[in-house]
Amino acid sequence: MTALRNAMVYLGLAEDDKRYDEYDDYVDEYDAGHEVLEEEHAAAEVTPLRRVPTTPAVREVEVTPMNRITTIHPSTYNDARAIGESFRNNTPVIMNLSDMDDSDAKRLVDFAAGLVFGLHGSIERVTNKVFLLSPEHIEVDAEGGEAPQPRALFNQS
Repeated sequence: MTALRNAMVYLGLAEDDKRYDEYDDYVDEYDAGHEVLEEEHAAAEVTPLRRVPTTPAVREVEVTPMNRITTIHPSTYNDARAIGESFRNNTPVIMNLSDMDDSDAKRLVDFAAGLVFGLHGSIERVTNKVFLLSPEHIEVDAEGGEAPQPRALFNQS
C-alpha cells in the first residue's frame, strides 16, 4: 500500500481494503511510454516571452515653454469637447461663458472642474463667467503676488 493510500485510510477518506493493493504497483503501457517521452524532452529550450511595453498609470508631463493659450467662447454644452481636447494637449484654456445661460454654464464649469481634477491641473475664476484652466506644469501668479494656493476641487459657491 502506498503512503498516499495509507494517509487516505488514516484520514477516513478511503477504506482499508486489501483488494485494491495490487493496483498500486500496476503500470499501464501508455504511462510507461509517456514517462520515456517526458525524459527525452526534458532538455528542450525555453523560448522567452516577449514583453509588450505598457503605458504607465501616471504619465510624466513634459515641461516645455508655454507658447499658446486657447480661448473658447462656448455657446452650448456640446462645446465641452473642444475645451477637453485643448486641455488634454497641455494647453491652458480660457473659458468665456458669457454667451451661455446659467444652467449650461454651471454644467460646463462642473465638466471643467472634473477635467482639471483628472489631469492634475487647476481652474481659476477670472471674472464672473470667465475661467482659466491651467495644466499641471503651468503655475498662475495671482495679481498682487499672493502665495499660490494648493490645488483643490473648484467650489462654485
